[in-house]
Amino acid sequence: MEENKDIRWKQRFQNFEKAFILLRNSLEAKSFSIVERAGIVQIFEFTFELGWKTLKDYLEEQGVKAAFPRDVIKEAFRSQLIEDGDTWMDMLDKRNLMAHTYDEDKAELAFRLIQEKYFAAIEKLHTKLNQVQ
Repeated sequence: MEENKDIRWKQRFQNFEKAFILLRNSLEAKSFSIVERAGIVQIFEFTFELGWKTLKDYLEEQGVKAAFPRDVIKEAFRSQLIEDGDTWMDMLDKRNLMAHTYDEDKAELAFRLIQEKYFAAIEKLHTKLNQVQ
């Protein structure tokens, strides 16, 4: 049973890594059309989702139970898997907002936050999980 948990988080990490690389590569352009920005917001949404679920699986393997995203983020911060719990909570809040509404100003704000703040937090998580793998 323990081996299955270990495999589960590592398999989830592989999917997270693919999404992370897609997000990183997408952000390398110098300028973005409206459609590209919307696509990057969507890529961020599923990268974030895979990120917190990978954390959940990893924490579970370590014997830490946390079912909901907020609880997972708090436990990941407590376990020093993520450095900035506030940024992760902000990502969760903004991700929920992005998923349920579309407004050009909110989309622009989301895109800027992804570029200026969120990507760096996701990148740090990728690096950390890559090290413990």
